[in-house]
Amino acid sequence: MDAPETAIIPPEAAPLHKAPYVEAESGKRLTEAVTSRARNAIPPLLGMLLFIGLWGLISHSVKNIPGPVETWHAAVALFSDPFYDNGPNDQGIGWNILNSLTRVGMGFGAAAVVGIPLGFLVGRFDFLNRMLSPIISILRPVSPLAWLPIGLLVLQKAEPASIWVIFISSIWPMVLNTAAGVQRIPQDYLNVARVLNLSELRVFTKILFPAVLPHVLTGVRLAIGVAWLVIVAAEMLTGGVGIGFWVWDEWNNLNVAHIIIAIFIVGIVGLLLEQGLMLLAKRFSYG
Repeated sequence: MDAPETAIIPPEAAPLHKAPYVEAESGKRLTEAVTSRARNAIPPLLGMLLFIGLWGLISHSVKNIPGPVETWHAAVALFSDPFYDNGPNDQGIGWNILNSLTRVGMGFGAAAVVGIPLGFLVGRFDFLNRMLSPIISILRPVSPLAWLPIGLLVLQKAEPASIWVIFISSIWPMVLNTAAGVQRIPQDYLNVARVLNLSELRVFTKILFPAVLPHVLTGVRLAIGVAWLVIVAAEMLTGGVGIGFWVWDEWNNLNVAHIIIAIFIVGIVGLLLEQGLMLLAKRFSYG
């Protein structure tokens, strides 16, 4: 008698018992991700709503203070053509921001070129540290705008004087943070370098720079905040095309809405600069 035939079920026809579980797990993870993002978004959203609400109350209580809606309409009109150019005293907000960023870049770049190597030297050599420490301690607390008359006297022009103020204001965080990073390097590392008879160049490239880089980037991040803060005040006094001069010009025109918009612009640009440098610091951090 022949054996009964066994039906062979092709793999594609077999029931997929694990599919519902996989879909359930995927849906659960998606729900948890959405819930987590919503939970993280609620506090800043409530903070912004509270800020706008207080702003609205103040605008109703204080005469000539524009409210959020009025300021929003002014911002839409302002950014509808941000790069118009009707002469040196009438340019769009885009040109003012770019001119301020250019000055900040020049002053900040010069401060980095001088301040970071100086910080390495101060941290590396005790004699140099003791020699320059009194000078740095005296000059660092000086208000940035106190340097502006010196810049105008020496450089004779407003543009380089503004860059000078940014330079002298933003150099100290880079010098001090870099020097602190060098001084915190374990002495054992330097002892090994001395035993191996490494040159100063190899000590710098193989030991100092990798270990101190996070401190350097912290100083750079602090310095860019100082530089962007100072340029607004410097431009108010020196004039020219820039966000600081634009704020002062709008005050002379009694356009308070534009002044409030400028405050937001300064804050947002400063935040973007700082966040960009924080991302850079994370990218180059040594574990």
